[in-house]
Amino acid sequence: MELIKEDEGLEPVSPTGQYFNSKVMSVSILGILESEIPIDDSLAQLLIRDVFLPINPRFSSIMVMRQNGARKWKKVEVNVENHVHVPSFSSPKGSSSPSPSENDSFLKSYISQIAMRPFPQGQPLWEIHIIKCPTSEAQGTVIFKLHHALGDGYSLVGALLSCLQRADDPSLPITFPSVNNFSSANKDDRNIGLRKVVSRCFLPLVDTVRDFSWSVLKSTCVKDDLSPIWRGSENFRPFSVSTITFSLDRIKEIKSRLRVTVNDVIVGVVFLATRLYMHRTRGKSNLGTNSTALVLLNTRNLRDYKSVSDMVRPNSKSPWGNNFAFLHVPIPKVKPSDSQFSDPVKFVHKAHEVIKRKRSSLGVVLTGKLLEIMKKCRNAEAVAKHISRTLRNSSMVISNVMGPMEKLSLANHPVKGMYYTVVGTPESLRITIFSYAGNLRVAVGAEEGFVDSELYTSSLLDAFNAILDDACRKQQ
Repeated sequence: MELIKEDEGLEPVSPTGQYFNSKVMSVSILGILESEIPIDDSLAQLLIRDVFLPINPRFSSIMVMRQNGARKWKKVEVNVENHVHVPSFSSPKGSSSPSPSENDSFLKSYISQIAMRPFPQGQPLWEIHIIKCPTSEAQGTVIFKLHHALGDGYSLVGALLSCLQRADDPSLPITFPSVNNFSSANKDDRNIGLRKVVSRCFLPLVDTVRDFSWSVLKSTCVKDDLSPIWRGSENFRPFSVSTITFSLDRIKEIKSRLRVTVNDVIVGVVFLATRLYMHRTRGKSNLGTNSTALVLLNTRNLRDYKSVSDMVRPNSKSPWGNNFAFLHVPIPKVKPSDSQFSDPVKFVHKAHEVIKRKRSSLGVVLTGKLLEIMKKCRNAEAVAKHISRTLRNSSMVISNVMGPMEKLSLANHPVKGMYYTVVGTPESLRITIFSYAGNLRVAVGAEEGFVDSELYTSSLLDAFNAILDDACRKQQ
């Protein structure tokens, strides 16, 4: 990293941006767009210069450091050619035109390669990879690799959406699912007794102490049990990505029947799928392991996406940057005698109960204050090690980002599907979820040679169907 003596006028790098671009870890987000038609990349560089780079100054900046360790964003001239990559795949048999199924394998391998490859020094922290070969899912694929120091999923998705237009009518604004529609629990507060009032005041305090204490322990000395999805690796290893698509309407049907939120349904499906996967790989002995999921929580006060100009405005309610926290959510255990998973909706109700309780406590706030104190008393590298241990001591990470309701297009290329994944973190299993045009795309990032991503994806489908059937049967 370039050392500078003077930093007058340079924007400081946020604390989280420093943690995610450190000696301990370098975390990036891969955003994958699937095109319905073959990709014409003749105007790619022009579009990047005129549309992508002006979105935010950070896309034209490099991270530099003063001798005291303070990091800043320094604006530089961008050579677009260094950031755009157009690979070509060739068949092992020597054929110049591999089949879509062969390209599926090549694309998986290519994603794994770019995930492992660090960004070149001295240039802005983003890349665009244009895959012109057809796969079984699309006629072409565009991969945006964006360093997490630039912003979190909310910020970067907002930036990418600034490059897209509605496919049906570009003049119309892009719309998103209402946050209010993601919850339908009936709350009748007209008859609240003294007992409930006391519990509502006292329980959040107890939950805050418990959540904060548990967060500290999980980040220092308490590790998950060894299992088919966790082996305590300290390093980032090659991984493969598999995806599966669910109907958002069917998920909302489950939500309405169980009176929970869409996020509760998603997490419940993931939890049941995880236990199914454990059972299918190693039998009943793994149904009762102490396994934890880190569920990412957006800490902004928002209802939908804001424009990038709104995000970068001072005192914005939905600011650009990294504004999220981890919730430690235990994966529900299953008794060995219940290896047939007789109560699938239990996983949804348990997710709802735990997440609701953790949201109401101040454990996340106290953890954030702890990181601030660590940074002041020590340095950003010490905090980065703390965050890395937090990730390493837990079995999996779950991240969910809300996407547009309509189909979009990129430079007159209709986008068939969109998903994302996070790379550069030490866990063996990461689940990322993105809603797009009435569907929910779940991407399974699994460590190669340890977690079978195809089997896990199959377990997700079985878990979803089991919860849907169980919810419908119990409401008859």
